[in-house]
Amino acid sequence: MFKNKRFICIALAALMLLSLAACGKGSGNPKPSDTTQPTGQAQTTPSGGEQPGAQTNPPAQGAKLSGKLNIINLDDRDPSVLRGVVIKGNQVGSFDGFNGKESSLTDVRCIFQLNEWVSFYPDTDKDYALRVWILKHRDDQEYYNKAKFSDLDPNFANYCDLHYPEDAENPDEWSWGDFYLLPDECEPGYYDFVFTYEGKAIATLLTRFYKEGELSAKSDAELDALMHE
Repeated sequence: MFKNKRFICIALAALMLLSLAACGKGSGNPKPSDTTQPTGQAQTTPSGGEQPGAQTNPPAQGAKLSGKLNIINLDDRDPSVLRGVVIKGNQVGSFDGFNGKESSLTDVRCIFQLNEWVSFYPDTDKDYALRVWILKHRDDQEYYNKAKFSDLDPNFANYCDLHYPEDAENPDEWSWGDFYLLPDECEPGYYDFVFTYEGKAIATLLTRFYKEGELSAKSDAELDALMHE
């Protein structure tokens, strides 16, 4: 009887050893293909994020600054409504230099920073109520010849109504209107200032807005060079 029990214990021990050996063959690290992404598969970006180094606002095709207004001369629009303009900003350039340009149609300040107050001093009659639409630049400038302007336009960034400042102590020294573009709402890049009268475009100006603070340390000469890139 004792021998039978001993034989049974030895047999059970042998079976346990065989089971452990079989389990050992199935353990170990999984293959790389089980846990890693296949080569060449695109990495996902968290919602709302951007790939490092991604260019969010590529230069507009054909955009080239000159500081010159493009006068739209059609039969039903009188170009003399806007004889010239001075545009100033409160963060970039000196008061007497870069911001002290004479009223002109061909040498108008056209570079700004986001979050910078932009002020207009148009050479026009006091009775004319003009509006400047600020729109993302479009290469097909002919579009503005017959465009109907609306704040529902997907390229719409802001607008600015220009009215003679009659209530000012020295109205000839005060701006007719001001605006700025918020960095949280608008990207740096090229924009069109579209001057309109009675809802129709009379002139356009290609402009460029830089990141907030990007131009602050530049001299008047450097700013002028950028304005005629």
